[in-house]
Amino acid sequence: MAETGATAFPPTPPPHSPVRRAERFVWLTARVLEQRRFAHHFRGAAADPVETALDAYRNEDGGYGHALEPDLRGPVSQPLHTAHALRVLDAVGRCTGQRVERMCRYLTSVSTADGALPAIHPSQRDYPTAPFVPVVDDPPSDLLATGPVVGLLHRNEVWHAWLFRATDFCWRAVESLEKSHPYEIEAAVTFLDSAPDRPRAEAAADRLGRLVRDHRLAALDPDGLDAYPVSPGYAPGEHHFPYDYARTPRSLARAWFTDDEMARSLDHLAAQQQEDGGWPVRWRHWAPAPALEARPLVTIEALRVLSAYGRAID
Repeated sequence: MAETGATAFPPTPPPHSPVRRAERFVWLTARVLEQRRFAHHFRGAAADPVETALDAYRNEDGGYGHALEPDLRGPVSQPLHTAHALRVLDAVGRCTGQRVERMCRYLTSVSTADGALPAIHPSQRDYPTAPFVPVVDDPPSDLLATGPVVGLLHRNEVWHAWLFRATDFCWRAVESLEKSHPYEIEAAVTFLDSAPDRPRAEAAADRLGRLVRDHRLAALDPDGLDAYPVSPGYAPGEHHFPYDYARTPRSLARAWFTDDEMARSLDHLAAQQQEDGGWPVRWRHWAPAPALEARPLVTIEALRVLSAYGRAID
């Protein structure tokens, strides 16, 4: 008989299941934050340890740094680090309270003249940065940085003065997209999935879906990747698939793809798990530590996508 008050954990998955293999990989390679995220998402552990681990990356200005986003090294707060922190908090149901209020104050302090976020604040200049992330003195507003932040704040019903102009920027940017690339489209989807004006969001998403298909920005046949161009500046073979845009069945981007196209992309994702239990990083590798730290992130997200679509991972 179980001892009274004992913590109940889900049964341990079979040793060769995708999640069990990934768990070994995470314990061998991951930072404490990803270890605790894995335990929360797949082993029934509490959210508090995730928040505690995330605090190690927080700065006094309310932003996040310390290579939370592995391709930006150094201690300084950056919008991309802070967006990463919001994703973590959203995933564990803790995107509320004073912590998020402080984050919004930081976002306000680094916003551009039109109230949006730059991808990289110039304070990054003194620290190592991925060569595909340029640091400039007067960075422009960037949908890739702003869209996910605004979307997650709306999703969690966070209201702050910063959101008004930033939301307006996202609408203008999304509705004016004519030629784009996968990461920018994915940022737009994160915004549209939680934007308050649902009819407007659905109309914008429908237009983006046509753009993605017309420009072949999603590889619909994993067995014929040569038919799909890789966007300029991306790594060789850095294709994006339907699951990259529609990370859950509830995403507006799910309507862009047929059931067969989505199933094939999920089959391809499941097959990408490597012998060591982790999933590969598809973007350009530029230093050992960022590549090592990114793989557990990619692995957790792969398992979450598969689980969201009801694929067996245990």
